[in-house]
Amino acid sequence: MNHRKSVLSAAIVTCLGFAVQVHAQEAAQTATDLDTVQVTGIRGSVEKSLDVKRDAKSHVDVVTAEDIGKMPDKNIADSLQRVPGVTVSSAGANEGGFDENDRVSMRGTNPSLTQTLFNGHNIASGDWFVLNQTGTVGRSVSYTLLPSQLVNQIVVHKTSQASLVEGGVAGSVDILTRHPLDFEKNLTGEVSIGAVHSDLPGTTEPQFSGLLNWKNDANTFGILVQAFSEERSLRRDGQELLGYEQIAAGSAVATSNPDLAGVWYPTLIGSAYFEQTRKRTGGLIEIQAKPTDDLTLSLNAFSSDQDAENYNRNYMLWVTRFLAQGNGQAPDAGYVVRNNTLVKADFTPVPGTFYGIYDMISRPDSSADSNYVTFDADWNASESLTFKGQVGSSRGTGRTPTQDVYEAVTGIGQGGGWQLNGVGAADWHLGGTSSSPVLSEMDFGWIFGYQDVKVEDKEDWGQIDGEYFFDSGVVSSLQFGARYAKHSRESNSATAQGPGCRNPDGTWSPFAWAYWPPCATPGASSPYDLTTLPTDYQNYPGDFGSGLGGSFPRDIWYFTPEQLAEYNALYATRDPATRTDWAGLYGLEEKNSAAYAQLNFTGDRWNANAGLRFVRTDLSVRNNVSGTGSPDAITGSDFGPYLPVVTNHTYNDLLPSANLKYDVNDDVVFRVAASRTMTRPDYSALAGAISLSPPATDGGVGSGSGGNPDLEPIISTNFDTSLEWYFAPRALLAASLFYMDLDNYVAYGHETRQFMTYSTTTPQGYMADYVLTVPVNTNGKVKGVELAYEQPIGEYFGINANYTFADAEDDDGGDLVGTSKNTYNIGGYFENERFNARINYTFRSSFYSGLDRATAFYQDDTDVLNASLGFKVNDWMSITLDGLNLNQPKLKYYALNRDQPRSIYENGRQYYMNFRFRF
Repeated sequence: MNHRKSVLSAAIVTCLGFAVQVHAQEAAQTATDLDTVQVTGIRGSVEKSLDVKRDAKSHVDVVTAEDIGKMPDKNIADSLQRVPGVTVSSAGANEGGFDENDRVSMRGTNPSLTQTLFNGHNIASGDWFVLNQTGTVGRSVSYTLLPSQLVNQIVVHKTSQASLVEGGVAGSVDILTRHPLDFEKNLTGEVSIGAVHSDLPGTTEPQFSGLLNWKNDANTFGILVQAFSEERSLRRDGQELLGYEQIAAGSAVATSNPDLAGVWYPTLIGSAYFEQTRKRTGGLIEIQAKPTDDLTLSLNAFSSDQDAENYNRNYMLWVTRFLAQGNGQAPDAGYVVRNNTLVKADFTPVPGTFYGIYDMISRPDSSADSNYVTFDADWNASESLTFKGQVGSSRGTGRTPTQDVYEAVTGIGQGGGWQLNGVGAADWHLGGTSSSPVLSEMDFGWIFGYQDVKVEDKEDWGQIDGEYFFDSGVVSSLQFGARYAKHSRESNSATAQGPGCRNPDGTWSPFAWAYWPPCATPGASSPYDLTTLPTDYQNYPGDFGSGLGGSFPRDIWYFTPEQLAEYNALYATRDPATRTDWAGLYGLEEKNSAAYAQLNFTGDRWNANAGLRFVRTDLSVRNNVSGTGSPDAITGSDFGPYLPVVTNHTYNDLLPSANLKYDVNDDVVFRVAASRTMTRPDYSALAGAISLSPPATDGGVGSGSGGNPDLEPIISTNFDTSLEWYFAPRALLAASLFYMDLDNYVAYGHETRQFMTYSTTTPQGYMADYVLTVPVNTNGKVKGVELAYEQPIGEYFGINANYTFADAEDDDGGDLVGTSKNTYNIGGYFENERFNARINYTFRSSFYSGLDRATAFYQDDTDVLNASLGFKVNDWMSITLDGLNLNQPKLKYYALNRDQPRSIYENGRQYYMNFRFRF
C-alpha cells in the first residue's frame, strides 16, 4: 500500500539532484521578425512579450521564455491558459481530466478549432488513450508531448492574415524554438537535473533537460542540440457515473410507480482508481548555415516519445442491469425524484439478481509520439525581394498494443442504492464484500478491449513565400506564396478480444453469449470456475477518495497488471483473423493546396494589411459500413460483414483578411480586423464507421448511425477590435471585442442518405433510404470580450490579471463545445538579482464537452493555483521549485443538469525541483 509522502520529504529527495544551466544571451527570432533582443528573468520576459505584441501588425498575445530552457511553466498549455481568450483542458475527449493540461482552445470554441504550429508549420500528434485513438478523434494537438524547455516564444494569433497557414478557425498558437545563429556566444550550454514529487501516488521521479549550442566566429554556421527525459507518476481517485437512461413509459416499474415514467437514472455508479506512469523522452536538433550574406539554410528535427502505461479499476453498482429501463426491479418506497432524475433510491436484495460489476483494465504499453523534420531556406534575392522556402514531414502515432481485462459480476443477490448530491460525490452502496474477492457473491462477466491499435497521423508539405518591398508610397510590400500539403489519419488495426477456451490443437473456441459456459474441452479450465482465479490480491490505497467527499465503497480489492496479463493469456482470444472489429478502423486523406497574396500598407502612425488566401481541399474518406447485406462485404469477422466505402470531395474556399493598426499616441494602440478562416471537421466525425439497420420491408426506410464523410469544412467570418494602452514599461491595459459567425459548424443531427441494400426478395440490390444519426453541418455564433491588465509595482514586483467573457450557441440555441462564459487569471511576481517568485490563479466556468453515451456531457467550473520560486546561487547556478495544482482542484462533470453528476476526480499536487547550471 502506498503512503503519501510529505512535501518536506519530497524536497529533501529532490534536492539530491543537481543541474547545469547556461545563461546565454540570445537573440530570439519572433513571428513578427523583430530585431534580436536580450531577454532574462521574469521582468525581461514580460517586457519582451509586450514589445512583440505592441509592434505586431495583427492582434497577437505573446509568452516569452524567461531564460534558455525556462518557460514560466512546466507545461506549455499552463502558460497559454494565462493568455486572455485562451482556455485549456486536461483531457482530449471525455476520458475525464488528469493533473496535466493537454488541449488548448480559443475564444469559446473546442480545441479542434484552434491550430497549433511549430515554427509556422503544422505538427502531427498521437494520443496515448485508446478512446482518443479509435473513438472521438479530434484535430487538436496533445500538449503533453511538447516540453516547455524547447520553447523560446509562443505567439497566439487572434486575427488572421492571408500569409498564415489555414487551419485555425478561432486562431492559432505558434510555438517558436531557438536557432543556432541567434545565440550571442560561440558556445552555450544548459543542463537541468531534478525531480518531480507527486503527492497523491507518493512518488518522486527524475527530470532532465539539456541544451548545447555552438556557432563559429563568423556567425555563418551553427549547431543546436536539445534533449529531455522526464518521468512522472499519476494517480487519479474518482467516482464515475457512466451515463443515464430513462424508465420507459408502459414498463412494469412505470406501471406500478407512475411518477417514474420517463425519469432518468444513472446506469452505472463506480469507484474508479486510475494509475499511470508517463515517460517522455526526445529532443530537437537544428543545423543552420549562411553560405552568403543573402542566403540562410537550416535543417530542423524534433522528436517526442511518451510511454504511458496505465491501469484503471472501476467497482460499480450496475443499475441498468437490475432496473433495466423499468423492466426490472422497482425501487423501495422512499425514493426521490428531482429535476426528472431519480436522485435517491434503494433496492431490497433479490436472490440471484446481479447488482454490481467490476472492471479492471491494464494497458501496459500505451504510447504516443510526435516528430517532424524540416529544411528551410531564406534568400534575399535583391534589396527589394526576399524568398522563404520550406519542405517538411511530420509524423504522430498513438498505440494501444494490449489491453488486459478482467470483468466480474459482483454483489449477486446483495441489493444496493444511491443518493445523488449534485456535482459532488454521490453516496452509494452495493451489498456484499468489496475488500476481498468472495466467490459466492461473484460470477464471470466478460473479456473486452481493443488490441493491436496503431493510429498514424502524417503530414508532408512544401511551401514558398515571397515579399517584394516598394520604395515609396503607402504600399510598403507585397507578400505572396503557395503551399501544398498531404495529410492523412489512419487506423488500420483493431482486434477486439473476447473470451474463449483453448482447443487441443492450439486454436480458440470463442463464446457467443454474454456469460461463459464451462469450457467443453476436456482438461481445460474455465474462468467460469472462479476457483481458478489468483488467490492473492491488493487493495485500493487507504486514503483513496479521501478528498472527494461522499460515502461509497473505498476499500476494494484488485489483481495486479501482471496477474491480468497471465489471466488474459489463458482465456482471451485475440486472433486478428476473426476478432478484427471494423468499427475501430478508418482512414482519411486530405490534399490541401493554397496560394495567397497580401498587400502591406504603412502610413503616419498606422499600418495595415489586406490579402486573400485561396484553399483547395481534396478529401478522400474511408468509412466501414455494416448492415446493407452487400455481396461484396468483407466477411470472417465475429462482428459481422462490413464494406469499406470511399467518399471523395473537393472544396474550394476563399479566405479574405484585413488588419488595421493605428497608434493613437505613443502609448495607445487601436486595432481592428476582419477575416474569413477555416478548418476541417474532426477525423471521427468524417471517417467513423457506419452501422445500418436495413428497412423492415423493401421500399421502407432504414436507420443507422456513425460518421459523415459529406461534412464540409468549417468556415468562420470573424471581427475583432482592440484598444491597448502601454502606460508604463512592462505595463498594459487592454480591451478586445470579438465576434465569430460559424458556417458548417459540426453538431449531431439526423440526415437521410441512400445505400445499396440487398435482401432475400431483392438479391440484385436497390437504393434504400436510411435516416442516420450522424454529425451534421449547422451554424453557430460566438461573441465576447477580453480584458487584460499588466503592471509593475516598483522595481521588483508586478501583477497581472485578465478576464474573458464568451457567449456562444448554435442555430437551435444549443451549446457549442468548449464555451466557458467566464474565464479569468490573477497573478503576481517578485524578482531581484537573487530571488524570484510567481503565483497564479486561473478560473474557468463550466462548459459543454459534447455527447457521451448518448447524453450531454459538461465539465463543471474548474480552478487551479500554481506557484514557483527561484534562487540564483551565482552566475552559473540557480535552483527552481514549482508547485502545481496547489489548491488540489476537483474535476467535476455532469449530464443534462447538475442533478445528473457524471464524475468527480482528484489528482493531487506536483512539486518540481531543479538545479540548473549554465556556461
